[in-house]
Amino acid sequence: MTSPRLDRLIGLTLVLVTGCVIAREWGAADWVNIPCYLLLVVAIAALFVEVRPGRKAFVFVALGLTAALAWRVEDWTSVVMDGLYSASFIAAFFTALATLRSAAEPSEDIRASGRFLAEQPPGRRYLALTLGASAFALLLNYGAIALLGSLATAAAQDEPDAEIRMHRRRRMLLAIQRGFVTSLPWSPLSFAIAISTALIPGGSWEGAVLPALGTAVLMTLIGWGLDTIFKPRLTNPAPVRRKPEGSWALLLPLALLLGILVASVLTLGALTGIRVIGLVLLIVPVMALIWTLLQARSGGAPLGQRLKTYAFRDLPNYRNEVLLLMMAGYIGTVGAPLLSPLVKASGFHPEAMPHWLVLVGLVWIIPLAGQFAMNPILAVTLIAPLLPTPAELGVTPAAMVTAITAGWALGGISSPFTATTMLTGSFGNVGARTVGLRWNGSYMLTCLVALPLWVLAYAYLLG
Repeated sequence: MTSPRLDRLIGLTLVLVTGCVIAREWGAADWVNIPCYLLLVVAIAALFVEVRPGRKAFVFVALGLTAALAWRVEDWTSVVMDGLYSASFIAAFFTALATLRSAAEPSEDIRASGRFLAEQPPGRRYLALTLGASAFALLLNYGAIALLGSLATAAAQDEPDAEIRMHRRRRMLLAIQRGFVTSLPWSPLSFAIAISTALIPGGSWEGAVLPALGTAVLMTLIGWGLDTIFKPRLTNPAPVRRKPEGSWALLLPLALLLGILVASVLTLGALTGIRVIGLVLLIVPVMALIWTLLQARSGGAPLGQRLKTYAFRDLPNYRNEVLLLMMAGYIGTVGAPLLSPLVKASGFHPEAMPHWLVLVGLVWIIPLAGQFAMNPILAVTLIAPLLPTPAELGVTPAAMVTAITAGWALGGISSPFTATTMLTGSFGNVGARTVGLRWNGSYMLTCLVALPLWVLAYAYLLG
């Protein structure tokens, strides 16, 4: 059972941690880490009280690994500091992105554009929803699946033919889920980019964005092709569809927001030299604040009320998600130095493997780990320190980031433990494992062949 006092403490500490991390990213002295980590520990303690037992287990694992680290590693305190650094960054990144979701969800313009996409005729519905979900993901994160999924199921429910209704709902939900994950390899607002560029030496969004966009385009074309090829055969003739209400102009507000975001990141990046992730931490909340203020002036809820709702209701409502993500980052960071001696003692040496196999393995191992409930943040933070550097592999940092983010996207499609499959399954009235392995089975098999080939082509021919 949740407590209003704890909710306020959770919201306040997460907001303050975000402020500290923004200051750190923008050049504040190292002393800012002290209050940042103290606030982080308070937030974790408050979250621990309210989360479900499965999430509490991650905190116990983190404490156990910290004790093992203190016993086995001489310089264990610096590793713990690195873990707290990672956890605080993840908390701040999640909190910053949630501001934009909070500002976007009440917007009728956003809902109207989503409704227009869901009402597209079958011939172009898949591409419309896939591209739309990818764009919505930048604003709403997982809320993109929730918004478009609810609109899609409502549109499908209006279909009187039960057979058509079943096929339509399934195809629309798959288009939305696959569209969401195609944003992960390239979006500056995705954890895939934030974590991989931080862990790979020389990695940056600017360097990886073009090959990552290639990953997204390839995944989109594969999904569209499979949807077209395996179009269900109907027992009865398909009815004549009515024309969707509105026009493509309904997407202009979304395009404007995305344009402002990209222009702000590129401009401030050129002026300040701060890495893109640090820019996003500040730009996104400022955009959300201005958007919320404009909504308040247009008759929406007062700004002060919206800010309180965001800090003391919306943020605490994400308690299970934010604790899982923070603990995944911390566990991966402190677990890597413990895992490294075990890997070497086993006789397995990643640096001795064929270089191309290391890149291919990154695309495969992340979704494989996802089948065993390993969050991509945890998998990547554990694996990345064990890998040879890009220079040792003879490839660019962008090639390694592209491989990691491609695997991250496939994990989001196939793992029954990710929010994408669970949300999609809830709208489709099926289990998450059904979505990940049955609905997406042929899609995953095709991507597991095509994406490694793309990564190798970029690493050794284009990059």
